[in-house]
Amino acid sequence: MMTTLLLAVHFAGAEPPANYPAPNMLIEVNDPKLKDFRVLDTRAKAKYEVGHVPGAVRADAGPWAKAVLANKADTEFWKAELVKVGVAPTKPVVVYSDDVRDSARAWWMLKLAGVPDARILNGGWKAYTAAKLPEEKAETVATAEPHNWKPDPNRLADKKHVLDQLKGGSTCVDARTKEEFTGEKALAKKGGHVPGATHLEWVELLDPKTDKFLPPKDLIKLVKDRNIDLDKPAVTYCQGGGRAAVLAFGLELAGAKNVRNYYPSWGEWGNSDDTPIESKKK
Repeated sequence: MMTTLLLAVHFAGAEPPANYPAPNMLIEVNDPKLKDFRVLDTRAKAKYEVGHVPGAVRADAGPWAKAVLANKADTEFWKAELVKVGVAPTKPVVVYSDDVRDSARAWWMLKLAGVPDARILNGGWKAYTAAKLPEEKAETVATAEPHNWKPDPNRLADKKHVLDQLKGGSTCVDARTKEEFTGEKALAKKGGHVPGATHLEWVELLDPKTDKFLPPKDLIKLVKDRNIDLDKPAVTYCQGGGRAAVLAFGLELAGAKNVRNYYPSWGEWGNSDDTPIESKKK
């Protein structure tokens, strides 16, 4: 009887949940539970108007990023901003875009704000359209009761934190390209990387054909092959926080419990006079 039931579930198209160490971070485009989420579309307004997930609210994360960089993303800021997109602590949130860097950046800022259940739509808009799922053009407007959010300081690293962590042997993981990591390509006054940093480019976490995150086994193997200890605190960085957010998401998905995004990243570190670097330029 049990075997028959399992076969019936299988042929109905349902799939068992992915066995990620942190399973409640991704949601698939065909998951029936998607209707229970506040869906946020972080693409440009013009793309949203052409078509979006039914019920999705367009969320402009630009002001969020500026507030984080200016150290103004406090309780009052999030209280005002998240009301506009209908985010409340009692309703889970899922974000998507046509670029996982934008999805991950928005996800990370929601977690920074203190949103308890925020996830990424696996594969984003690309996966949604590939699955030929329903779209709508009408704008969805949603509001929520104002909430006194409690930002999570453990999500964010600043320059002082990274400098202090270097003394304690914390793991720094660089999400940039190999050329940026070695210093062959410099997008700041100084080229190279944070001393002792591990290189794991953000695109390596994804299936290049689908833009979905690697399956659990492959993701965990990738992290282990780079000798990243998921039990140790980690700091991710890139040039301006977006690629680092993808990496922070991926490490947490693989089981890391303490990951901070150094959001100003190399844009600050590489232009500061008081920051050490390593370079592997030929």
